[in-house]
Amino acid sequence: MAARSRTLLSLAALSLASLCHTALGLTALALGAATLAAHAEYPDRPIRVIVPIAAGSVTDVIIRAMASELAPHLGQQLVIENRGGASGIPGGAACAAATPDGYTICLVYHSTMSINPWIFNKLPYDPDRDFAPVTNLYFLVEAVFVSTAIEANNAAELKALAQAKPTALNFGTLGPGSFPDLFLRWINHEWNVGIVGIPYKGGGPIAQELVAGQIQVAKMGLGNFMGLLATGKIRPIAVAAQRRSPLLPDVPTFAEAGLDYPGFGWWGLTAPKAVPRSVIDRLNAEFTTVLRDPKMIEFMEKQAVQPAPGTPAEFAAFLKKDRRDAESVIKLSIQDREDYKPE
Repeated sequence: MAARSRTLLSLAALSLASLCHTALGLTALALGAATLAAHAEYPDRPIRVIVPIAAGSVTDVIIRAMASELAPHLGQQLVIENRGGASGIPGGAACAAATPDGYTICLVYHSTMSINPWIFNKLPYDPDRDFAPVTNLYFLVEAVFVSTAIEANNAAELKALAQAKPTALNFGTLGPGSFPDLFLRWINHEWNVGIVGIPYKGGGPIAQELVAGQIQVAKMGLGNFMGLLATGKIRPIAVAAQRRSPLLPDVPTFAEAGLDYPGFGWWGLTAPKAVPRSVIDRLNAEFTTVLRDPKMIEFMEKQAVQPAPGTPAEFAAFLKKDRRDAESVIKLSIQDREDYKPE
């Protein structure tokens, strides 16, 4: 009898253990299914895109076109929020402070990630600590443009004019430490001149001010200026690219024009640092798909940019290398480090 009782108790214990194991397994499956469902539901509301440059600039035009193409892929609208000026710092700070839930994503560029850390102390963001790389978007094809109101048909004539009138020319920048500002500092050092930098919030305003004659020189992406060439008030004198642009086949490259300036502009996509990896992968997949679409490639090439999508790991490696390269540009420009002071 005792033996029979022990047997029944053992069977009961085994049955209970089996039930517990099954219950735990079902719970784990349920949790896993819930997690997958939560990830599959992303995004379930509109996504904010912080663009650290003024509306109307070529980057703003491109991201708005991409947002239109991405909406069907993501099932949600992308809402553009422009935070221009100050070398991309306000936009970078807003990205760093955003909730890392995938509903704020951020455009970054050479100033945000590579140049500002070498220029400024007390940045309101850390490029390594605060951002999760998603993908590189594209490289800019830039050019130096001058007002046709000045006697400068090429880089050599611009140099001669600047040396004859050291402080008579104004140059459009995106603020201290921005890519245009570094080029200006390099030019002033190399040519021993004093061209004056005037800060704006984007390439669009710079292009308009060049046409209006408020500034005489600018270096920005071609896309900001191509529609204004017909005015006859601006003239391209050199293209910042390894080969001549099909958009301006008669304009020499920097190397051909005798401008030995290193570095090319770029734009990429990041998210706040702690965004889940599943979200990063989804964003990367959708942006990459759109960037590789032949129609989007054709559109972007007309804006004078070269699409460059890749994996998050590839973009992370690129960012590290680009920051090292930026250090050499800053040394060439004799740029002194300063404390960042919000406007």
